[in-house]
Amino acid sequence: MKLHLLFIGNKFVYNKSLREYVIREIEKKSNFISSITYFKESDNSLFLYLEKEMHASNKIIIIATKQIFSTIGKLICTVTSDNQILNDNMLMPSNCSIYEEGSYLLEYKDSITNVLHIDEMEILPPILLQNQDSCATIHLFEEEKENAVALLSSIAQTNDVKIDIVTLIDGWLRIDILSKKYGNISNFITSAKTLLPSKLIPASNIILYIIDRLSKNHKKLTFAESCSGGLLSYTFTKNNGASKILDGSLVTYSNELKENWLAVEHEIIEEFGAVSNEVVAQMSDGAINVSNADYALSISGIAGDTGGTELKPVGTVHISARSKTTHKEVHLNLKGDRNYVQAQSVLFAVKMLLLIDKEMFF
Repeated sequence: MKLHLLFIGNKFVYNKSLREYVIREIEKKSNFISSITYFKESDNSLFLYLEKEMHASNKIIIIATKQIFSTIGKLICTVTSDNQILNDNMLMPSNCSIYEEGSYLLEYKDSITNVLHIDEMEILPPILLQNQDSCATIHLFEEEKENAVALLSSIAQTNDVKIDIVTLIDGWLRIDILSKKYGNISNFITSAKTLLPSKLIPASNIILYIIDRLSKNHKKLTFAESCSGGLLSYTFTKNNGASKILDGSLVTYSNELKENWLAVEHEIIEEFGAVSNEVVAQMSDGAINVSNADYALSISGIAGDTGGTELKPVGTVHISARSKTTHKEVHLNLKGDRNYVQAQSVLFAVKMLLLIDKEMFF
């Protein structure tokens, strides 16, 4: 069954942070949201949409404001030929099978609908719609997609699972695994890891995996960022447990701060430019020295949409990954707008961290 998410209320259209919070919470409970649809309070097409969706074989999550929560209930009752009743100070259709404060679940024909209400600066009520699909996610590095398909398809067939392989960046594949009726995801992952021991990480959230590996080994990580403007730091600190492995990082946007905070040599910047392998190498070295961390990542580039030159066009990014014993730098030519270039830069930096110490991470 496909999962359809409906936001009903103007605030979900315009309040991006609230909307993204709700989506994150739903994604924790469900492996995939098939579609997201928005309705303003005044949209007269909502009833016809609900009628269509609730007569199909769908899972539906409806997120409404408290103000229109009971109105949504009335529309659902009209669709299902039901009446609203009051349970624990909450109006809901009488045929609701499960309910908790701010949330109720209704099964109608072949559809299952979970209606919740939330306003700004509130916690989302319990999501009652359970995901019945058995699924998992793994990540594969330094392998071409075609080779990955060839290597893993037979293992997937043996274990009766379906795999979807998506390229995140060059050299980093995300593999989603869905169990069929008699599928064995655990055996599939074990077999794949045995086949590709130094390339495969069996974790859905790579950042949480890194945090766990470093914290268990009492290791620290730090960053020195320029064009990514703190996005790399945020990628880690938005996850629980980041404080165990990250004491801090530096955003050195100007050349002066690269020199003063990270001890990047003025002559190196003059000779090679701030966007260069030579500078990011000194940035990562400076970050390790000032923090005494075990690993450092540094990024410098031209994210755009302006600022590029013929020699260094928009999308030129240099990244350094460093441990206490080794370091590596890369020069990338990325495509896309400013935000996409920044996001790709962060993914490449994370990949470089994993590959610079395979014994630790694989």
